[in-house]
Amino acid sequence: MSRNRDLNDPGNNGNGRTEPKLGNLDQLDRPHVPAPDDGLPPIKVEPAYRRGSGVKSPYKRPNWFLIVLIVVLLAAVGGLWFNESRLRNLVPRTDFDDVLHRGQVALQQGHLDGSDGTSARELFEAARALEPDNDAARQGLNDVGRAEIARADAALQAGKIDDASQALTNARELLGGGSDVDRLTQAIAKAQVSSGNTYTLVAQAQQALSDNKLDGPDGAAALYQRVLAAEPDNAVARHGMDQVGDAMAAQIQKALSANDVATASAGIDRLAAVLPNYAQLPTLRASLSALQAQANSALTDAINQGNDALRAGRIDGDGNDTALAHFKAALAIDPNNAQAKAGLGQVAQALVVQANAAIDAGDADHARQLLDQADALAPGSADLIAARARLGQPPVPPVVPPSGNKATASAQQAAPSQDDNAPLPVAQLTGQQEIQVADMVSRAKQAAARGDIMTPPGNCAYDLYRGALAIDGNNQQALAGLQALPGEVQQQFNNALRSGSLKKANSLLDALSNLEPGDAAIAISRQRLANAWFDQAEQQLESGDRDNATGSLEQGRQLQPDDPRIREITARMQGNR
Repeated sequence: MSRNRDLNDPGNNGNGRTEPKLGNLDQLDRPHVPAPDDGLPPIKVEPAYRRGSGVKSPYKRPNWFLIVLIVVLLAAVGGLWFNESRLRNLVPRTDFDDVLHRGQVALQQGHLDGSDGTSARELFEAARALEPDNDAARQGLNDVGRAEIARADAALQAGKIDDASQALTNARELLGGGSDVDRLTQAIAKAQVSSGNTYTLVAQAQQALSDNKLDGPDGAAALYQRVLAAEPDNAVARHGMDQVGDAMAAQIQKALSANDVATASAGIDRLAAVLPNYAQLPTLRASLSALQAQANSALTDAINQGNDALRAGRIDGDGNDTALAHFKAALAIDPNNAQAKAGLGQVAQALVVQANAAIDAGDADHARQLLDQADALAPGSADLIAARARLGQPPVPPVVPPSGNKATASAQQAAPSQDDNAPLPVAQLTGQQEIQVADMVSRAKQAAARGDIMTPPGNCAYDLYRGALAIDGNNQQALAGLQALPGEVQQQFNNALRSGSLKKANSLLDALSNLEPGDAAIAISRQRLANAWFDQAEQQLESGDRDNATGSLEQGRQLQPDDPRIREITARMQGNR
């Protein structure tokens, strides 16, 4: 209740302020008596907001339950993200677990290595291929390596040196080295020398040196190294290794003098692998670098001039300023140059285009001459075969039919010779011939789906399509199938590369180079395959598998002989000796 303040009230301190007073506390226990009405209007005071009261606050409180729920969900998602690999291991993996279990069983049974897919090593390697980062598969391979060490020790104690050597090779491939591998290497070397007699090994090495058989498992270098492994101070073997180095250096110098860059480069790599500290090696490498620079300049000029001639339309003909002449000059410098080979393929394609134009103009003689020129450059070109079919010159079927087949015999009679000067009129096919063509086209499609593009002869897609066109040069299904082969091969090549089937990818790349030699994308595919071989060589080297690493490196070298990774991997091989 409000009251008027009296300035003369004793409770007033003179400044207009009334001090608060508690009043008489003795009256607190008496019942509340309403204040008398003073005639003033009442003041309505809003009730205080208290927890638990039924009055709702005008301010909306945050929904803590929803916030907590969101935080929990975010934490769960984060946990799944960061523990993805661990959680994946909790999911049942029937194929992987089965392979891993069979590998463990084979290991317990002592079936360590083999080639039928049932050995412990093969099964653990298959498991690792399914899951490259799996610790169980990696440990399984390590256990196989330790078991091979034990087998080598047992074989050596029993005097079975060959078995001990084979087991040691397997252990080195799996373990990559170690004290046990080094111990057994020296022990087996001594056993081989003592059982084969040092004198006999030296004599064999000297004979190999006389026969100019320098490297390889039975070469002079390998034989001398066997002696040195058992007797590091053997003076005869040390001198023999020096002679091997001199002979290899002489071969390299001969190749350098003949401007044979490829042979000289390969010889230097072999010399570095056998004798990495050979005194003349730096000088030979410097000579090779100078020769490579000179050859690369001439090669680049020839390829550039060939491309310029192509763009200018100077495809072939007399003189040295045609695309054909320039690309041939490039191949004379480097017979394996991919760009020069692709240039010749482009020349062949241009000739086929000109031949098709001549066919459209009705000039069969000129078309035939152009196709013959293209055939000398790219005989397997799918476009070339299709153009010959248009001209009425379907290819002779590659498969020799069994005697007594009248349909095929009549087809062979219908197939024109390459010397005819006039297009062959369209022959009316018999019903049996139509069935035969349809069957060959169907088999060709199946062969293409299997990846049998250029092999086996007679039953591959390429030969079957050609055989069908030999019977019916106007068969549209055969023509379309033949011209679609390059795209099919490219797709299969990509799949083989992704799956690590490098040998299959090699075969498919060769088929693609034959079917579409002028395609610029082939150079990209070639580089991709070379990189895959180099990657495999590095992986094999890391696992201690030097022999297979050397083979993989050589496969990559054949595809890209000037790739800088070749020298890098070779240097790593020398460092791991």
